[in-house]
Amino acid sequence: MPSPDKTESPTSIADPDRRDFIHVAAGAMAVGPVGMALWPLINSMNPAADTLALSSVEVDYGKVQLGQQIVVKWRGKPVFIRHRTPKEIAEAVADDDAPLRDPATDASRHKPGKAEWLILIGVCTHLGCIPTFGTGDYGGWFCPCHGSHYDTAGRIRKGPAPKNLYLLDYAFLNETRVRLG
Repeated sequence: MPSPDKTESPTSIADPDRRDFIHVAAGAMAVGPVGMALWPLINSMNPAADTLALSSVEVDYGKVQLGQQIVVKWRGKPVFIRHRTPKEIAEAVADDDAPLRDPATDASRHKPGKAEWLILIGVCTHLGCIPTFGTGDYGGWFCPCHGSHYDTAGRIRKGPAPKNLYLLDYAFLNETRVRLG
């Protein structure tokens, strides 16, 4: 029991709840300016507006005749949009079981129900050259720089290229338009 002549002042009793509040408030006041200082650095890591504008491209493929192909540019790369003939499709399906360096079926190279449309990035997977269509040993693309031969599904069949021609994300918007990317 405290002695009657000694009285405790209100300031000598520590209020732990008050001290916790002061620490939290001071921490919050410090985090705000740090966040504001770091925001420009973090925001600079986002892609530039011109890059985002090129991330997807809509293409009108309605005038591409059977057996023809158009080449469009997407992110600085050529993209082959090929309207395959029934003969080309049959040849590609027949070669599904052939020994392939980079195994893939014809069905995995196009959208379901759209076997006549093959959309590929037109860059050879060996050293980045641009193959031409119809001059290869398998009826597909041929890279004249180093001799890579691709079939009508864009699969590597002969030459130094290690992989098939790359696929990209695309979606058919209607019967004449496709969105690349």
